[in-house]
Amino acid sequence: MRLARVWAAVSLSMLVLPLAAQTQGVSKNEIVIGSIQDLSGPIAAFGKQARLGMMLRVDELNEQGGIHGRKLKLLVEDSGYDPKRAVLAAQKLVNQDKIFVMAGHIGTAQNNAAMPVQFEKNVINFMPITAAREMYEPFHKLKYSFAVTYYDQVRTALPKLAKEKGAKKVCTIYQDDEFGLEVVRGAEAGMKAMGGELAERTTYKRGATDFSSQVARMKSAGCDLVVLGTIIRETIGTIAEARKTGFSPTFLGSSAAYTDLIHKLGGKAMDGLYATHTAQHPYLDEASQPIRFWATKYKTKFNEDPTVFSVYGYNIVEAFIRAAQKAGPNLTVESFIKSMDTMVIPPDIFGSPESTFTATKRLGSDVSRLSQIQDGRWKVVSDYVKP
Repeated sequence: MRLARVWAAVSLSMLVLPLAAQTQGVSKNEIVIGSIQDLSGPIAAFGKQARLGMMLRVDELNEQGGIHGRKLKLLVEDSGYDPKRAVLAAQKLVNQDKIFVMAGHIGTAQNNAAMPVQFEKNVINFMPITAAREMYEPFHKLKYSFAVTYYDQVRTALPKLAKEKGAKKVCTIYQDDEFGLEVVRGAEAGMKAMGGELAERTTYKRGATDFSSQVARMKSAGCDLVVLGTIIRETIGTIAEARKTGFSPTFLGSSAAYTDLIHKLGGKAMDGLYATHTAQHPYLDEASQPIRFWATKYKTKFNEDPTVFSVYGYNIVEAFIRAAQKAGPNLTVESFIKSMDTMVIPPDIFGSPESTFTATKRLGSDVSRLSQIQDGRWKVVSDYVKP
């Protein structure tokens, strides 16, 4: 009987151990999260800033003792803003590093390429840094998105701005990929709401640096408002070329163009650009005391000022921490999903709106507002507006 009890105990331990090991990326002392950023490509500045923001919140948490006794480990891979490299990065993080979630992956085409790799291994795509609708549509239990879509941003802002400026011919220049197409679809919906259509469309390939032919085409069409499906250097390049040729329409960008790098790199020529956004860029001499305190920690650790993409990275990890804490000590994919599906994330010090999630609502917020570059700084010019 003693021998039988020993064998029963051994059999039970053999049964329990595999069950305990089922949740990838979660051990007794650690939770492993992954992220894919552009650290070497055309939006490497964004990727670096997002990564540092994530690192700051991870370090803060670990100094405080972690989540139910588990420290957070962040692993970041470089995609170079290339969807093929994003797939390879996802394969490494998911299959080799065994991450629990993919958090803050940057880029629309890159996320679309990588998500199948994650979903095959039951790895959540958590709050990617892209505002494409594919980040929460079609519904998938492993998708959670925080960013009001490019589509809703543009379709909401365009009619109001066009009316205010008395625009007669609205045109667009956009990146020839999923990101650019989402901006254009928003512009089309905005024009439809006004009873009109886009007067001219012109595209560029990801990584392009010369926009002279596209600008000439829009100038020839007599465009007086241009919707920009552009990011950093494409925004700067398009506007700089327009100024050089005496072409002076109103320019409207999405949150992808809402960055201090536009006016830092583009200079005075960028004044007048409008862009949609949620969180504000933290200009430290204008910031509230809580933001200055946060920014001082950031600068002390990384020896540079934070940006709005630093805020995105920080807030994404903060949201993960909230959900993981709420899920309890027995952290699994299922308990995390259950936690997220009743999650309310309140407005933060950076001006972000409240985010809410349910079992059927996987986009945290659908409101956006408008800012304009005035005298070399982004200035908020509208309140939050629902689409």
